[in-house]
Amino acid sequence: MLTVLWAIGITAEGMTGALAAGRERMDLFGVIMIALVTALGGGSIRDMLFGHYPLVWVRDPEYVLLVVVAAIVTISIAGLMKYFRALFLTLDALGLVVFSILGAQLALQMGLGVIIAVVGAVVTGVAGGIMRDLLCDRIPLVFREELYASVSVIAALLFVGLLEVGAGQQVAVGVTLAVGFLLRMLAIRFRWRLPVFDYQDSFVSSRKAVRKAVTALRKLRLLKRRPTFDE
Repeated sequence: MLTVLWAIGITAEGMTGALAAGRERMDLFGVIMIALVTALGGGSIRDMLFGHYPLVWVRDPEYVLLVVVAAIVTISIAGLMKYFRALFLTLDALGLVVFSILGAQLALQMGLGVIIAVVGAVVTGVAGGIMRDLLCDRIPLVFREELYASVSVIAALLFVGLLEVGAGQQVAVGVTLAVGFLLRMLAIRFRWRLPVFDYQDSFVSSRKAVRKAVTALRKLRLLKRRPTFDE
């Protein structure tokens, strides 16, 4: 089941990558490369970090072909893609949880422990999107939109926790899929997000406050004006 869902997930991610490349007016090669990075980049980084070789797409190159076809199809029906936004959000949410489970599962199979299982889940789930946005010269969406990486963390912890308390593999996968998918969809619906650190606005507000104070002091003649050459 996870393999089928993973294939669906990388197809959807490849299409979103192709759309991102299209917004930057890239050529066909650029579109395909961004699609591949988005769909397969997270799993590739995870495998290299864990020393897990060969990489998935090297072992099974048909996944590369699948993403390339998805990118070309996206170019062909680009004018219709706006009508499938809800479908893409749904598939993306499902793919995020599937990628997270697979990342955590691999770490546990390699005996790397809970913390690395969470790291593996997050890297698998979000690294491809981060690389896509960086290559498209924009701040990664995962850093400023609704809960995304947090859902990956929760899914990984839930999956590992269920296995620790003796739940079967299928039960752990099913429960994690349901909870993680529901959480992501609720985050989209209600725009749940982590607190934002807006240092620039704070700095600008401080400068405005200082300017107001200086103006008030000048009005009270507590702050002398600087002499001019005429004076």
